Amino acid sequence: MNTTKIGWIGLGNMGIPMAEQLVKADYSVIIYNRSKDKEAALKEMGASTAETPQELIKATEVIVIMVADDAAIEQIFNGAEGLFSAEISGKIIINMSTVSPAISKEMAIMCKKRGAEYLDAPVSGSVKQAETGLLVIMVGGDEAAFEQVKPILEKIGKMAVRLGDTGAGNVAKLAINSLLALYTQGLAETVVFANQQGIKTEDLLNLVNNGAIANTFTKIKGDAIIANNYKPAFALKHIVKDLNLAKAIGLDSPLAKTALNTFEAATAKYGEEDLISVIKHIKE
Repeated sequence: MNTTKIGWIGLGNMGIPMAEQLVKADYSVIIYNRSKDKEAALKEMGASTAETPQELIKATEVIVIMVADDAAIEQIFNGAEGLFSAEISGKIIINMSTVSPAISKEMAIMCKKRGAEYLDAPVSGSVKQAETGLLVIMVGGDEAAFEQVKPILEKIGKMAVRLGDTGAGNVAKLAINSLLALYTQGLAETVVFANQQGIKTEDLLNLVNNGAIANTFTKIKGDAIIANNYKPAFALKHIVKDLNLAKAIGLDSPLAKTALNTFEAATAKYGEEDLISVIKHIKE
């Protein structure tokens, strides 16, 4: 068994399969999640549980966080029984959530004051890549801390790359998700346009996926459109959050503005569905 004791906070669509990779790799994993029903599968695999972030960090050396947004990070660190309510000297905290560079910089400073290290390490990839350990991990923070936890990250993803100081991972992720939004809207608009001119979705996507502009994303989301399957691998409301985070640090290009307007308009009706459900909004 790997001797490093890992704490895991956040068991959403991505968090569960990511944490499972570490249990499968024979790490001792302690999990914390607000919704206790989501802990069941990992407990069956051998993970143990903590009742609070405070309890979790006391029992572990490396803590991984995978939650929805800045507000959740604030609560995990500064809540009544949060991480900062415990002695954290010598710990390494890895935040794999898609959050703002600003909150990473804030938490990194506070961790450093307490003798701990903080890494921002968001991921590129969706649920399938999480389930197969093929995520791409982009990291900001101290180089020595990164090297120490790199073997752990490489169990979760196929590559882990340090890009610079605190916040660099967050910036890279927001850039990638901005492109994701453009891909999504472009694919949706292309299918709608072709349909309006009498081309079947299946025929169009067969051409796309065998041509020069084929990629994994258009294949996965094209299949979802054909199957009328909008179960959220990545909820539409989250791309709105990410585009707004990117806008806050300077993203101001014509396509990005258009994508944000489109996804914001679609959120009221389709926010809980997968981001490719924007095609339904475009059709309307």
